[in-house]
Amino acid sequence: MKFRPQKPLRDQRQRRLPRVNIKIRDGKFQIMGMNTWYSYWRDPYHLLLTLPWSGFLVLIAAIYLATNAIFALLYLAGGDCVEKARPGSFLDMFFFSVQTLASIGYGAMYPKTTYCNIIVTIEAMAGLVAIAVMTGLAFARFSRPTARVMFSRVAIITPHEGMPTLIFRTANQRGNQILEAQMQAYLIRDEVTKEQEFIRRIYDLHLIRNNSPSFTLTWLGMHAIDESSPLYGISAESLIETNTMITVLLTGIDETIAQSVHARHDYTAREILWNYRFVDVIYRTAEGHRYIDYNFFHDVSPLD
Repeated sequence: MKFRPQKPLRDQRQRRLPRVNIKIRDGKFQIMGMNTWYSYWRDPYHLLLTLPWSGFLVLIAAIYLATNAIFALLYLAGGDCVEKARPGSFLDMFFFSVQTLASIGYGAMYPKTTYCNIIVTIEAMAGLVAIAVMTGLAFARFSRPTARVMFSRVAIITPHEGMPTLIFRTANQRGNQILEAQMQAYLIRDEVTKEQEFIRRIYDLHLIRNNSPSFTLTWLGMHAIDESSPLYGISAESLIETNTMITVLLTGIDETIAQSVHARHDYTAREILWNYRFVDVIYRTAEGHRYIDYNFFHDVSPLD
């Protein structure tokens, strides 16, 4: 009897995964096929946390109305089972369902058959679970820490201390402080290995200062382009050809809520300007006080 090696079995779940196409435009990944609705509904908790508040409220209202409509139809199926309700009236059954689901119980309408009491029991239990779930979701959305950090729309490459330097600007839009702030920058670009294999490679960009004990107003991220820098010897054209993107991550502790917050921003090759400088945003009054004008935060001017 000859032994025939079996073909490796594939995970059945992998066969159901949707096909996605990955495109890189201006250094940014664009995943086609991952934003389909069925992929969102596979993770409803994540969907409800990431929806904007307007969409979240509309979705909750739609679920609430649909739930009461379903129970109203169940009450109608029981015939004349609700006391003081008009026979065959969908509106009366709907509002009776609203009172039952929220445990209001005005007493004007009440069940009078065993069938109706069974449906009321099921709806009361569903109402308890629904209220707990909605309360948890709303609390999770409210309590999720966010950082209101603004990044300059462009980054610049300009001489600084006699060295070509990549510079971008950040600002804390809140009036509080971000303690123990850490900033990291990465360069991501297309490369071909010696084996002629395509690879999307990530390099660390060492900043002149990558931490701050208290991030209150503005912060300039600066990377010196010396011989050890992955940006050494590059040009504006080569950045575009290699789909280069610079990713900046900022983390810290919000002093108000004492929780970690983070922010991220991407600079594509077309958003990196050469031989420009940022317009100063710090001004001094006649009395000697200094202030920041954020109206010029994103503005740059060419070098003389």
